[in-house]
Amino acid sequence: MRVSVPRAALQLALFVVAGAVLYCAAQTPDLLLPASTPLHFIVYGDIRFTDPANTGASDPVRRELLVKKIAQEKPAFLVISGDLVLRGDNPADWNRWEEGTQPWRDAGIPVYPILGNHDVGRALEPALANWFEHQPQLQHKRWYTVQAGTLYFVMLDSSADAPGGEEWTWLEDRLGHIPAGTQFVFFVMHHPPYTQSSEHLVGGGHSARATEQKLATLLEERQAKLGIPFIAVAGHVHNYERYEHGGVTYLVSGGGGATPYMVERTPGDHYTDHGATYHYCDFTLDRGKLAMKMVKLELAGDQAKWTVRDSFELTAAKKAKAARK
Repeated sequence: MRVSVPRAALQLALFVVAGAVLYCAAQTPDLLLPASTPLHFIVYGDIRFTDPANTGASDPVRRELLVKKIAQEKPAFLVISGDLVLRGDNPADWNRWEEGTQPWRDAGIPVYPILGNHDVGRALEPALANWFEHQPQLQHKRWYTVQAGTLYFVMLDSSADAPGGEEWTWLEDRLGHIPAGTQFVFFVMHHPPYTQSSEHLVGGGHSARATEQKLATLLEERQAKLGIPFIAVAGHVHNYERYEHGGVTYLVSGGGGATPYMVERTPGDHYTDHGATYHYCDFTLDRGKLAMKMVKLELAGDQAKWTVRDSFELTAAKKAKAARK
């Protein structure tokens, strides 16, 4: 038996289906930034603002020098890989954040951070309340996306990134709908997928967790399908490391002021300096090329010395593959 469907109803159904397809294929980023050419931005982390008298948790002198140096560089925006403060549930630490980062606001530099374990603090609810009070630009999102020209940033909360969870599902969806025209994709998280740090080293440290190792597998699988250069930036380890694995560039940038951890340098790490590495990562995108230089801070007496101690350049793929889940 044939069922007659009114033409108007059929057209409406097709319109709804087509609209749903278009919606799924084009995810609007949470934050859309104006982008000039060349585009200059800075990434770093593990600053740990707190009482300057507490020099065991963070170095107030180097912390301030790095903030002021970044303000002088006047990047288009600043990305922070977590641990903005020592204790996220402590309003006093957030007051130190506001005072200490005034040079960025004076320079008109937008800041896009992700949560670190210290930002979460010992009490999640008051810590998140403080976080969103002092980061209103995030619109109460613990994880979010940012697009700046041909750059796409996936900003993750690695305290909530368990496979199969809400954030993991969200990430898989975003990986399936990267905006057309994207040349480079950044994944910013606090806990690193790759590191030679360890809890067993003198002075402490952090080994890579199983969750972030699974995340690395996911990123490498998707990068192979998409053909777009992926850059994963983490903090947590208070030093600097750089690795390349499975088509993904991995950076550990945790030298923003927190007490340094020592790292055992291995052949897979492109950075070879031993000892402390207070630093920031300076990026420039220009005509399909992404250049990074790691600027290291050293003190000679009371004089700051800034040197480029690592660098690399990536080239955009001539033609990215179609996004596939």
